[in-house]
Amino acid sequence: MIVKIGRSSNLYGALAYNHHKVEKGQGQILLMNKMVESTDGTYTISKLMRSFDPYLAANLKTEKHTLHISLNPDPNDKVSDKNFVKMAEEYMNGMGYGEQPYMVFKHTDIDRTHIHIVSVCVDENGRKISDRFEKRRSMNMCRQLENTYNLLPAAEGQKVKNNMVFKPVDYQFGNVKHQIASVIRNIAEVYSFKTLGEYNALLSLFNIAVEKIEGELHGKPQRGLVYFALDTNKHKIGNPLKASRIGKAALLPALESHFLKSRESILQSNKTEIKGWIDNALKVSLHEKDFVEKLKSVGVNTVIRRNEAGRMYGITFIDHNTQTVWNGSNLGKGYSAAVFNDLWKNQEHLNRSSDAKQAEAKSLPTNQFLPLQLHPLFGFLNDDNDDLRDTESMDSFPGLLPTVQGEDDDKRIFSQQMRKWKKKRKR
Repeated sequence: MIVKIGRSSNLYGALAYNHHKVEKGQGQILLMNKMVESTDGTYTISKLMRSFDPYLAANLKTEKHTLHISLNPDPNDKVSDKNFVKMAEEYMNGMGYGEQPYMVFKHTDIDRTHIHIVSVCVDENGRKISDRFEKRRSMNMCRQLENTYNLLPAAEGQKVKNNMVFKPVDYQFGNVKHQIASVIRNIAEVYSFKTLGEYNALLSLFNIAVEKIEGELHGKPQRGLVYFALDTNKHKIGNPLKASRIGKAALLPALESHFLKSRESILQSNKTEIKGWIDNALKVSLHEKDFVEKLKSVGVNTVIRRNEAGRMYGITFIDHNTQTVWNGSNLGKGYSAAVFNDLWKNQEHLNRSSDAKQAEAKSLPTNQFLPLQLHPLFGFLNDDNDDLRDTESMDSFPGLLPTVQGEDDDKRIFSQQMRKWKKKRKR
């Protein structure tokens, strides 16, 4: 189980955020401790605030008086409402907040059912409750609750989190920066790529593109990167996102360092293996699309770039088995875009008889094109999404945890809405 402790000066916002979940049918109130309860069981945020007013009035010095705590069991843990209440009570008692007014809300808006606790950290006499060694005490309480209620430990929960399947960026879904950042911050830890072109090819699987920007500012040369979301046709959509807004992993120096490490670490055996897959696929492929599908069935994606005239000017292979990315020309002259363009530009030129092709296919090992286990990052490639399975055509191209959005993003969006609402009231 993982616990998050948030402190702020916005008690109204914390209550409103959780109350909003209840109103939407995505949550429910499990417990009200030392709170003023209504006779009809219905509540407004103003009524809930009254239970905390005496505590806040007794201490006007403590700026961050509001506690907003979430207890997050592993998604595989099945916790009853009764046990959620017990866990909340034991946690609050163990942390020194058992005598405080607090509310426990259960959230069911994401696949990980969890609870939120809202309280204040000043007691009825106006004294601030000590938060010394809070993180250590919270971790100890987590371990205790895991043992008591037979929950998966946080280490296993982290493992599950790291093995989440990341989805391609969906511009219509919103919060594009978060979607792009979730991929960029993790992809270099998993895959080896040696050039910006290979990096672009890999990112295209997530509907992301990157461009290098060079110029001068006050007489000094400047270099940087900008990222774009792509639509289903692999065309740029929306405004560019500066690498600096994503983090260090997205910056040019970090990528150039990764390029260098990849060149040093990629083994010759990796190149031999990918060339073998390509050669075998060519032997039994009837046309370009068939070739792409054959490679995909053994865990290799093909990213093809064409100009407006339809001529292929780039081809990149992404081998999920060895977690490496290969520009065709880096594999050898026989694997360059020009060679494949000449091979496929005339359908009649590449077609031998179907019978001959089938005979060659039967002569290959029976497991030659059985699907292999992909890295969990790319689990979405096993979905029934034909757009992802076809050849990637990116005419506009130069040259990945989210994670699914959860309550952290909801809080941010809600806070923004609250600030706007407060401004309107002041006017």
